[in-house]
Amino acid sequence: MRQLCYDDPVPTHSKRGKFITFEGLDGSGKSTQLEKLAGALRAEGSTVVVTREPGGTPLAEKIRGILLDSATRSLAPMAELTLMFAARAQHIREVIEPALEAGKLVLCDRFTDSTEAYQGGGRELGSKIVLELHRIVCGDLQPDVTILMDSDVAASVARARRRNQASESAENKSSDENRFERESRAFFTRVRDSYLAIARREPRRVALVDARGTIAETHERVMQAVRKKLKG
Repeated sequence: MRQLCYDDPVPTHSKRGKFITFEGLDGSGKSTQLEKLAGALRAEGSTVVVTREPGGTPLAEKIRGILLDSATRSLAPMAELTLMFAARAQHIREVIEPALEAGKLVLCDRFTDSTEAYQGGGRELGSKIVLELHRIVCGDLQPDVTILMDSDVAASVARARRRNQASESAENKSSDENRFERESRAFFTRVRDSYLAIARREPRRVALVDARGTIAETHERVMQAVRKKLKG
């Protein structure tokens, strides 16, 4: 694999840090690409905080267990939505805001765009309630850059299901994180459509990255997108 070479470092010297989020369907490769970006930025000397949603704090991780466990099949869509924001509020207070105030780069696997896509689109609750809750609960905190990993619905969901099944078997867990992966193809099509609508609505923030190539090819696209967005 050739070494990727970039002429211009990511600008990170402003007093407040930068907030970069990764979005996309489960199985799109976003977590892999987030870790590769974090490694590249650390190699350049940046202080990077890697976190995820739902989760990121002890309390939010407990909420994650409720939200993603297949045993929670009866969770009402509105309950699901409000739990997402409860976890997010704690995450912002404990992890995201302190890191940004300290001038660090925060890389987060999912943020409010996921809620708009999965609950607003997939659950058909609509964008309006999600965006209003974001304004109230999150103080309208917005990422500086969002990398949206676009991928084929069927291939992404199949990959996510294989990954979770392998993890469950390897760790002999009594619970799992398969609840969303059990949804229908129509559900995930609505999720992807919602993501694409967000990208059209907010082109200055959201970079649409084709995630269908190799890991190295996708990493190069991610690096280019981050540099372009932060320069802008």
